Amino acid sequence: MKKTTITSVQKQETIERHPLHDRLNLHRFIFCPGCLIGTVITSLASVLKEMGLKPKDYAIVSGIGCTGRSSGCFKAPAFHTTHGRAIPFAIGLKAVKPELKVFVLSGDGDLSSIGGNHLIHAARRNINITVICINNNVFGMTGGQVAPTTQVGDFTQTTPYGNIDPPFNLVKLVAFAGATYVARWPGYDTLRMRRSFKKAIEHKGFSFIEILAPCFTQYGKFNKLGDAIRMIRWIEEMIEIRTDVPPHEATFDYHEKKVICGEFVHDTNRQEYTELLYSLREKAKGKKKGESPQK
Repeated sequence: MKKTTITSVQKQETIERHPLHDRLNLHRFIFCPGCLIGTVITSLASVLKEMGLKPKDYAIVSGIGCTGRSSGCFKAPAFHTTHGRAIPFAIGLKAVKPELKVFVLSGDGDLSSIGGNHLIHAARRNINITVICINNNVFGMTGGQVAPTTQVGDFTQTTPYGNIDPPFNLVKLVAFAGATYVARWPGYDTLRMRRSFKKAIEHKGFSFIEILAPCFTQYGKFNKLGDAIRMIRWIEEMIEIRTDVPPHEATFDYHEKKVICGEFVHDTNRQEYTELLYSLREKAKGKKKGESPQK
């Protein structure tokens, strides 16, 4: 059988035919075949384009890990930050340029382990950024170590006899910390995921969207769950979409085969953090102008 060689020109022509070639660096999609991280990236880029937002209107921030590579996929201001520090970097961007739509794309290990303190305080402050956490229940890129989201009994590189630490339920965590928009979706459900991205972009306050994207390369290997297709079917069987569940009932349990997805918080009553910050600055300016010359 004759081997077909694809030239660099043919590759470039293929990229230019892609409907999102003006928004994404498609040659930087280096994720494992079957991984849903690329699906999340293209879904977000599609929503941004449909909403008429230009690359100058938004910024993408990511941390370290598989999802940390996502910032380099966007043709927009993009920042690949240090481990766990994506959220404080994003807060700094938003504080300086409040008109900018700021997104954090990172993994469960980066956001809830190394950067866990930043996650809860960003939710507490209700700053207007959108955090998209792609949860694969493991530290994927660094070798498959246990993460704060790893289920009890699961095998990882660092828990060869099964994990004994209770995992975080990220929906509950950020909701009780004060996030005003909270949702969870499986990564293959692009329709609901894109609708949720649009709501988060339009929402004024801290938005957190958890996307389930099981890692067959590490998590699947250690737990003998098969390849990417088998793992998607595996997670599909336990997904339950609900629209009437409060966050404290948002069950996430692989062993009980029950993972509830949906929108759990959509609160429009709390004031957003940068508005309070700029209001405070104006008060400080007014006070300074009213001081006597001697002071």
